[in-house]
Order: sequence, then C-alpha cells, then structure tokens
Amino acid sequence: MTVITRNSLTVRGAEWLERWWHIEFDSWVESGQNSVKEEAHSLAKSTAKEQLTYDVFETDMGWVAIVGGDHGVVRASLPEATPETALDYVQPEVNTAIHSHDDHADTRMLVTAYCAGEPVDLADVPIDTRSATPFFRSAWEACRLIPVGETRSYGWLAEQAGNVKAARGAGQAMARNKFALLVPCHRVVSSTGALHGFGGAGLPLKSRLLAMESNRRAG
Repeated sequence: MTVITRNSLTVRGAEWLERWWHIEFDSWVESGQNSVKEEAHSLAKSTAKEQLTYDVFETDMGWVAIVGGDHGVVRASLPEATPETALDYVQPEVNTAIHSHDDHADTRMLVTAYCAGEPVDLADVPIDTRSATPFFRSAWEACRLIPVGETRSYGWLAEQAGNVKAARGAGQAMARNKFALLVPCHRVVSSTGALHGFGGAGLPLKSRLLAMESNRRAG
C-alpha cells in the first residue's frame, strides 16, 4: 500500500491554497458577510487542542483524501486522478494532520463502497461543522437529508436552512462544501433542473454521481 505524506505535496498545493483564500474573500465581499474571517477563527479555535489525522485512498472513481479529528471529518476531497491532487484539495487542514490509516477505517470503507456503486449511506458519517457559520451549517445538514437518487433546488435548500430568500447563500454553501460526498452537494441543482458548478472534476463528475445514484435506486 502506498502512503502519501504531506512532504509529497507539490507547489500546486500552495497555489491552490492561495486561490482558495481569494475565492473565500471574494465570496465575502459579494455576500456582505464576514464569513471567511469567522470560519478561519472558528477553525483555529475548535482544533487548537485537537490532533487531526488524515488518510488518502483509491476508489473506483479515483483517489479520495479525508482529514478528521475527535468530532468527525473536517474536510474531504472528491475523487481525483492522483493521491497528490486529492491531498491538495484537503488544504489547509492536512498541513497540521498526521497520517493514520486506522482512524478513518470506517469512513474509508463506506466511501470506497459508495464509489463502487454499492447501496451505502454516507449521511451517518460524522462531520465536524464547528468552524462553519450557522447558515452554512444548516445548509450542509439539510443537504445530507436529500435521499439518494433525488435532487433538490437551491431555493429548497435555503428554505430548509432557515432563510427562504437566501438561494444565493445556499449556492455559496454548496460551492464551499468541505465535505465532498459526505455532504452530497451534487444533489442540489437549479430550479430548472440544470447542473451548476462543481469542484474537482466538475460537471461531468456531478452528472456521473447523479446517474449512478439514480440507477442504484431504480435497481
């Protein structure tokens, strides 16, 4: 088994982190919320005394990386072409994490089974949302309630999160989803059913995930 360490990350990780901060700041300017600073402060506070661990593993869809601690997963990647790319997508938390194959055994088993098309539910995998704003936390929790093989609109998600007028904010919550697959943001679509932006491999992966879930439900 190949173990990928933080030392194997390329300069691409630093570049991605810089882009991430720019995206976060731009999102704050547009929404009029100081959520980026709040999230960074909350993350530092919530994990100050907690040792995070990570794992990266191969699935039928690609390599997945996860970082977590005592309260659950704090960040997870979508399936990526290489382990290095998957680790890049769990920045910055992976920078202070140590590798542990055992700590994430259950999550690894479930995610691997999901990516193989097996009928597993990832909604019960513990996630740590303490660093999130209340609205983002509510939106992520609501997203986890969407049944496998079904979709909901951003308007529905906003209503479930407590603000029926915040469809745009719901979209931002999905765009900044730190828990790929565990919070199934691929199940959230426009009111017309059209697919919108998606991280990692983009819309083709979103479409593939929805098709896989639909076929599994029909079967």
